[in-house]
Amino acid sequence: MAPINQSVVTMFFLQNFVDDPWIQNVLFCFFFALFVAAIAGNGLIITVIHSSANLHTPMYFFLVNLSLMDVICTVTVLPKVLQSLVAENAISYGGCLTQMFVFSWVLGSELLLFSAMAYDRYLAICRPLHYGTLMSGRVCIALATFVWFTGALNSLVLTCLVLPLSFCGPNLITHFFCEIPSVLMLSCSPTFINDIMTVIADMFLTGLNFLLTMTSYGFIIASILRIRSAEGKKRAFSTCSAHLVVVTLYYSTVLYTYVRPALGTSGLLDKVIAVLYTTVTPSLNPLIYTLRNKEFKTSFKKLLFPN
Repeated sequence: MAPINQSVVTMFFLQNFVDDPWIQNVLFCFFFALFVAAIAGNGLIITVIHSSANLHTPMYFFLVNLSLMDVICTVTVLPKVLQSLVAENAISYGGCLTQMFVFSWVLGSELLLFSAMAYDRYLAICRPLHYGTLMSGRVCIALATFVWFTGALNSLVLTCLVLPLSFCGPNLITHFFCEIPSVLMLSCSPTFINDIMTVIADMFLTGLNFLLTMTSYGFIIASILRIRSAEGKKRAFSTCSAHLVVVTLYYSTVLYTYVRPALGTSGLLDKVIAVLYTTVTPSLNPLIYTLRNKEFKTSFKKLLFPN
């Protein structure tokens, strides 16, 4: 791409995964399958929970919010990924900023939501007698509102910090979507404030929330180990193990990506890591959260076979 001034920049180009046509076809099928799985799986979770009165509990309320975030993340990122595998993947300057804002909003909100979900499990297992009071419907709505609003505010600040930057060099983004670290690498203006704010936001949204989540699970595990019956332990672990797997995968990959902007690299490993939390996780979440969930499976069967 020829160097162009920021004043005339109207388009960016997203880098392809590979140039080999056969591998591109394989990747297209892979990402299309993930797209369908994410939309269908998360849509199914929302439908079943909405239609089943016995699932109108705090745990499933937060799961609906997680599914909504996964759907938004999927439709924000994957269509452009699929386009890049069959045609030149251009995106307008405004479109890039929009994708950056929406993705950062969902990413930040999901990290906060994991802490809320861990807190819910902590109250359910460690303080069951006070659970109904401490996790009432009003508290659930307040937590969800805080999660979505804080994620939006964080994304708005980080996106607005990009607006004053000038882009006087190449307009090829070495990534498969517009993510803040990869876009900052194209700026010929100083990005020190952007880098610092990105790291601060990541340490708050990822580091602090990961610490809170692990602390909650520390109390949960200690409480489970005190349960005498093997069946009781198994049931308690089953309600938490899925969430713990998702949290560990998500936090580790996001922390890796957003602590790296100051390091200035965007290689194949970065793309693989990004694929994990932008496409694979939203596709697997429905399976992880429902595969061993008897309540959900029973409600799903009732929805399919009402008689």
